[in-house]
Amino acid sequence: MSSSRYAFSIKPQEAILILITMFWGGTFLAVQYAVTLSDPFFFVGLRFATAAVAVALISLKTLRGLTMKEFKAGVAIGVSIAMGYSLQTWGLQTIPSSKSAFITAMYVPLVPLLQWLCLGRMPGLMSCVGIVLAFIGLIFLAGPGDNLLAMGPGEIITLIGAVAIAAEIILISAWAGKVDVKRVTVVQLATASIVAFIAMVPAGESVPPMSTGLVVVALGLGIFSAIIQVTMNWAQRSVSPTRATVIYTGEPVWAGIFGRLAGERLPLLALLGAAFIVVGVLVSELKLKKKRREAVDLTLE
Repeated sequence: MSSSRYAFSIKPQEAILILITMFWGGTFLAVQYAVTLSDPFFFVGLRFATAAVAVALISLKTLRGLTMKEFKAGVAIGVSIAMGYSLQTWGLQTIPSSKSAFITAMYVPLVPLLQWLCLGRMPGLMSCVGIVLAFIGLIFLAGPGDNLLAMGPGEIITLIGAVAIAAEIILISAWAGKVDVKRVTVVQLATASIVAFIAMVPAGESVPPMSTGLVVVALGLGIFSAIIQVTMNWAQRSVSPTRATVIYTGEPVWAGIFGRLAGERLPLLALLGAAFIVVGVLVSELKLKKKRREAVDLTLE
């Protein structure tokens, strides 16, 4: 006979990802301020360039051992990061932010699907339940209006960006444990910066005046981006893409909390969405523990 129970279990790496997600959400206000001083693609490029330099400075000795595998991994992850940021920003030029947030949230159900198709790993039951709850929460947070199924150029661009975000998470897991974290992080941040700068051309952006505020914000967010990317690359060695995704959905929740502290008001539906995401994160940390009881046969002599 066997019985089963659910137990709450969290790895140190998952706890650190939750902490990093909190810091990630806290950068939202700084980004809002930055885009008043610079066009978005230039700022993304500057932010990731700063992050690449920050990681490179603490990795000078290890950078000499960069392998072709690590270079390819860094470029692939960097391109997906840049596409995720850049395409979402590009799409925002023609569609409202609520619809952009809704479409971008599609990366959440895409990750377990890509995990199964690309890595051959079936997500666990609790992770899948957490994904569903977190996705519902993101929909409530986005608060999309009518015409959700209308797909124009802006919607298609944003959807491709959502696929790129899902690809980033999958690619990090695919190479986790096979490459040096610091070397790959430098390459992916540098690649993301270059791609973002290139995206300025089709977007018609120009280099803005370099003010003190822009430089300070770029340096601060660059350091945060460096910490976030190094942590993601390290933690996803032992955290599945699906569980990592559920944790990352907490980013808009923390952004909302910091925004509330700064005086912004969240509608009731957004608060409900935040609750769904928190429950989704907690549920994904539940593990099924099985207890087996072996029947003992007593033989009468």
